[in-house]
Amino acid sequence: MISLPSNTNIWIAAGVTDMRRGFTGLSAATQTVLEQNPYSGHVFVFRGKRGDLVKVLWWDGDGLCLFAKRLERGRFVWPQAEKGVVSLSRAQLSMLLEGIDWRRPIRTASPSLAV
Repeated sequence: MISLPSNTNIWIAAGVTDMRRGFTGLSAATQTVLEQNPYSGHVFVFRGKRGDLVKVLWWDGDGLCLFAKRLERGRFVWPQAEKGVVSLSRAQLSMLLEGIDWRRPIRTASPSLAV
């Protein structure tokens, strides 16, 4: 996982994105569709039509970074909205990239009393 500064926001681009896009195309989508600055230092996550590929765009201060992940089985959980943005926490981004449903994580055990 990349080490993000503490004040970094993580944004999911709702809907489907053309995964043939690279740095320039995703930067343009960030500006026009999401109405955000791709050079702000925030993280922008895009998903393809099939749902098994995501691309993450991030300005680290020196240049744009483009990360891609494809699941061998299953699909990335994505918001139902067709357009707009959804904000995620770092923990939710980690779950998303692991293929876990980040919207409703289920705890494995309830805390018990220590007495």
